[in-house]
Amino acid sequence: MAGSEFKLSQIGVIMLGVKDAKISLEFYRDKLGLSVTSSFEGFAFLGTSGATLVLSEPLARASGGATAGAMEVVFSVLDVRAAYEGLRARGVEFTHEPRAVSGAMWAANFRDPEGHMLSIYGPEHA
Repeated sequence: MAGSEFKLSQIGVIMLGVKDAKISLEFYRDKLGLSVTSSFEGFAFLGTSGATLVLSEPLARASGGATAGAMEVVFSVLDVRAAYEGLRARGVEFTHEPRAVSGAMWAANFRDPEGHMLSIYGPEHA
């Protein structure tokens, strides 16, 4: 995939840093009515009609405990390795190279010019 042809087009996950995933999950599930699609220690995945909303204790810790600003925009891709190479060819500097994060799903992280956390997420290869 040539770097000049590659582009991101779909946000699949919005990740919010939370101090207590269980308490936050109760709010989003019981008060807002979002359905839980998956959960494990420190994480809860909630279904919406568009992107998946993820509540993440590790993200809050990585953000120095600041939960209001602890957010990551996650772009869904069909091939993390190809997306990584395409973005690198355009000058994107990654903070974390592609790696397995959840079963067969992979991710790679980078920041925008203002320092906002972004990532690509999907299978390692198409």
